[in-house]
Amino acid sequence: MSKHNALTTFGRSGNPMFRGEVFKPDATFAETEASGRMTLAGTVNKTGILLVLCLVTASFTWNIFFGTGDPAAVSGFLWIGLIGGLILAFITIFKRQWAGVTAPLYALAQGLALGGISAMFEAQYPGIVIQAMGLTFGTLGVLLLAYKSGLIKPTENFRLMIVAATGGIALLYLVSFVMGFFGSSIGFIHSNGLFGIGFSLFVVAIAALNLVLDFDFIEEAAEQGAPKYLEWYGAFSLMVTLIWLYLEILRLLAKLRSRN
Repeated sequence: MSKHNALTTFGRSGNPMFRGEVFKPDATFAETEASGRMTLAGTVNKTGILLVLCLVTASFTWNIFFGTGDPAAVSGFLWIGLIGGLILAFITIFKRQWAGVTAPLYALAQGLALGGISAMFEAQYPGIVIQAMGLTFGTLGVLLLAYKSGLIKPTENFRLMIVAATGGIALLYLVSFVMGFFGSSIGFIHSNGLFGIGFSLFVVAIAALNLVLDFDFIEEAAEQGAPKYLEWYGAFSLMVTLIWLYLEILRLLAKLRSRN
């Protein structure tokens, strides 16, 4: 099998950023020899850069909130981050060659939103943010170790299960969002009862297992000699999963705290 044909046989990832055609050959593959090849180390380094950028803007909105004590003081930044991040995410997905520019901008935008959201949770449940961050990065480290050691193997059935579960969660959240416009909602999503906590635990588990599929997809792309710009795209995709995991852990911890 040729290198270019091999690039079309990658496994499936629940992360929507890793669509089946993401690492397919395109016009830029002809320039791969000149521009360099994607490496695992390069993707890790770029993921670190995106995390730092996200933390910088998150600290900005965090400090504003705790300086004023008023959620309205950060609401503008929060919406700029949410909407700007969504727009930049779509641009990156459809123009992945631009990821070297759009991925850092996405990280900055998401930081604005995450800083405001985290500060609001922290004001209500002191200490919750450091717990959520510790659990998020702890989960990342444990799953990376399990993946590299072979304890978790992303088989085809495993991939299909995670993809189906991720799609179901996304659909459920979308329905709940639309219902919100009519003054209704799917109660157990936000409930702090046993069913609501169980649902959050399930979502956290699925978000975490998506990291395994992301590791596998990035590693395979690097082994197959994907173009260098996909390091930024891979880092961006990991950021999407990590942000989702962090927010779901934050929600789970808030539900647990509210029961006490």
